[in-house]
Amino acid sequence: MTIFAENGRMELAFNKILKKDLDKIIPFVMELGEYQTDEALLRARFQEMLTQNYECFGIFLKDEIIGVFGLWFMTRHYAGKSCEPDHVYIKPEYQNRGFGKEIFEFIFRYSREKGCETSELNSYVQNFRSHKFYMNHGYVIKGYHFLKKL
Repeated sequence: MTIFAENGRMELAFNKILKKDLDKIIPFVMELGEYQTDEALLRARFQEMLTQNYECFGIFLKDEIIGVFGLWFMTRHYAGKSCEPDHVYIKPEYQNRGFGKEIFEFIFRYSREKGCETSELNSYVQNFRSHKFYMNHGYVIKGYHFLKKL
């Protein structure tokens, strides 16, 4: 799906990534630096994720992939049908250009089209820039996310 900016800027395209195209997005997810895993394991996990209620998108500017994000779809007892954006990443040289706003406008529109009532996400505690961004887009902090390795 291609989005044309009303202000005459270059167009962004959000294209679904299929299993056969995982090589296009793995380097972006590795750039997030939050994963303590090797590339082969990350690829295997993405292949499994794509069999679940998960969709992955590449962010394209003209013909160049400049970022990636994933969307999880689920129904939660407290939120109804929900979309959870995951591993949203844009190359540093394309940050602070308003693309994040366009990405989330697409995510919200796409989620509504799929019948979602809410969107929720996780953000690392130390990622203060993302907290401000998400709050500016209507998210509120509702709790803590806990993780235990088994």
